[in-house]
Amino acid sequence: MPAIVLIGAQWGDEGKGKATDLLGDRVDYVVKFNGGNNAGHTVVVGNEKYALHLLPSGILSPGVVPVIANGVVVDIEVLFEELDALAARGVDVSRLRVSANAHVITRYHRTLDKVTERFLGKRQIGTTGRGIGPTYADKINRVGIRIQDLFDENILRQKIEGALVTKNHLLVKIYNRRAITVDEIAEDLLQYVERLRPMVDDTALVLTRALDEGKTVLFEAGQATMLDVDHGTYPFVTSSNATSGGAATGSGVAPNRFERVIGVVKAYTTRVGSGPFPTELFDESGDFLRNNGGEFGTTTGRPRRCGWYDAPIARYSARINGVTDFVLTKLDVLTGLKEIPVCVAYDVDGVRVDEMPVSQTDFHHAVPIYENFPGWDEDITGAREFSDLPQAAQDYVLALEAISGSRISAIGVGPGRDAIVVRHDLLG
Repeated sequence: MPAIVLIGAQWGDEGKGKATDLLGDRVDYVVKFNGGNNAGHTVVVGNEKYALHLLPSGILSPGVVPVIANGVVVDIEVLFEELDALAARGVDVSRLRVSANAHVITRYHRTLDKVTERFLGKRQIGTTGRGIGPTYADKINRVGIRIQDLFDENILRQKIEGALVTKNHLLVKIYNRRAITVDEIAEDLLQYVERLRPMVDDTALVLTRALDEGKTVLFEAGQATMLDVDHGTYPFVTSSNATSGGAATGSGVAPNRFERVIGVVKAYTTRVGSGPFPTELFDESGDFLRNNGGEFGTTTGRPRRCGWYDAPIARYSARINGVTDFVLTKLDVLTGLKEIPVCVAYDVDGVRVDEMPVSQTDFHHAVPIYENFPGWDEDITGAREFSDLPQAAQDYVLALEAISGSRISAIGVGPGRDAIVVRHDLLG
């Protein structure tokens, strides 16, 4: 089987965990290839709800090998908190593999993230304050600490010392904070060495061999296309590549191994943090979507900004990622609406624009051009076949498919693990 990439096609929180879980019993490996604990997946199994932040959601599927690849930045304290919490609930976490080349989030990364964001004032990006951006910055500046460095204390201390030279000047002289010592950071990290050692591997080699053996490997992106550092709404983005291209660089698996890209979209649109959002709602419709959809961040608890479905964004994501299949989630949230607007294009200074504007300024000023579709009142959470959906819901899905750039192969109709309608086999 080829490698399969699963990406968010909006601004995140689309329900990627549910899509991964849908495939969980049919894949052998699930790989997280970017981001860190700055995004969450909520997966409901029976009466149990699991909120995952750093771990791949495939860890909940028995027999699947979950992998944290080289493109991820790892807060080791958070890693073991999540592992311990899952183990306490009876989940087998012994299969987890962690790349020796993944970079490590330290105390000084978290501190710098928070104080820098406060310092920006009204220009704040809306980060989670978990040290993700500063860790990626250190990676690019070649002063980062990798998982493998923890197993050589001498090297580790040298690297911490090198990183702190400039950071302590920033903390003390600009942000009026105390300096951080090498010993503090070394002590933080070294306490996890023995627990971490059995998990660490050359994950690029492990995954390539798995594909050579005919295993099915699912690559799961953190965040989403519109938060990609290159292709998203920069600078209001994450610090990594959350698009399908990031799966190759973030895992060490060659690009020609990827043949299927699954994009996850909500039946409406949300985002967390600052930045342009053309269909954002500031009225009771936004409150309806937020409350009915439980739109509060898994990681931060922040209320999400809510708006109607944005087809130009879906088309952009389909093109950037090479989406072969969309999974449409949270269709049930729209139940009860008499009319459902969908953004089909933008008005930019009196000119109709059907694709993502090339200029961030134009996108910021884009006014949605809406087409309205009839709503439905019937409860759809029990639907398991497309024909089980009310005609208006079927028509809505087919209309989105026609304007979104790829086929809609599965539809989420409720929060439960099995609350999904499959129109096309995602692995077939």
